[in-house]
Amino acid sequence: MTDAQERAYKELSAKWCIPFYEDKKLDFKEVFGNDNPVVIEIGFGMGDATWQIAKENPETNYLGIEVHRPGVGKLLNHIENEGLSNLRIIEYDALEVLDKMVDDGGVDGFHIFFPDPWPKKKHHKRRMLQRPRTNLIASKLKKSGYLYFVTDWLPYAEFALEELNLTEGLKNRYDGYAEKQPWRSQTKFERKGQAADRVITEIMFEKI
Repeated sequence: MTDAQERAYKELSAKWCIPFYEDKKLDFKEVFGNDNPVVIEIGFGMGDATWQIAKENPETNYLGIEVHRPGVGKLLNHIENEGLSNLRIIEYDALEVLDKMVDDGGVDGFHIFFPDPWPKKKHHKRRMLQRPRTNLIASKLKKSGYLYFVTDWLPYAEFALEELNLTEGLKNRYDGYAEKQPWRSQTKFERKGQAADRVITEIMFEKI
C-alpha cells in the first residue's frame, strides 16, 4: 500500500466500509439512508470506474466488494474527496457476502469489470462467472435487474457467455455480446488490455 492508501484505510474504513456478518442481512435503506436502486460491483480492483460511476449517478447506490486492500484504500480516498454518500465497501470474499449478507431479489444490478480470467485450464474453476456461482448472482437480482460483465480476455468472454446462457432466470439483453454502455468509465485494466491489443468484450444479462 502507498502511504496515502494506508492512511485512507486507517482513517476512513470505519466510516465507509461495512463489516462482514455471517448471520446478518444488509438493510440497504439503513446503509444508504434511502430507497434508491442498489448496484453491487464484484472485485472493483483500484476502484477507478467505481467512484466515477457513483459520482455520475447519485440517484443509485453502489456497494463495492474487494479483498485487495490497496484498492480499498484508494477507493476510500475517492469516496471522501468526492463526497460520495452513495458508495460503500465490503472487504471480503464476494461469494460469501452474497450468500450470507444479501437478500434474494434485492439487487438492481451487478458490475464485474475485468476480473482475473484465470487463463490456464486447471484454474478455470476459480473464475467468477460460472455455474453455480452465476446461479447465486442471479438469485440476488430483482426482476429486470442486470448483470454487466466486461473482459479483455476473449476465451473468458466465450466461457462466461455459455455459462450465463445456461443459468436459470437470466436472459441475454443482446444477440450475443453487448454494446459498450456509455456510462461505464474506463479502468486501468481496460487501458492495459487495449495497449496489449486485446479485444474488449462486454456481456449484459437481465433477470426474467
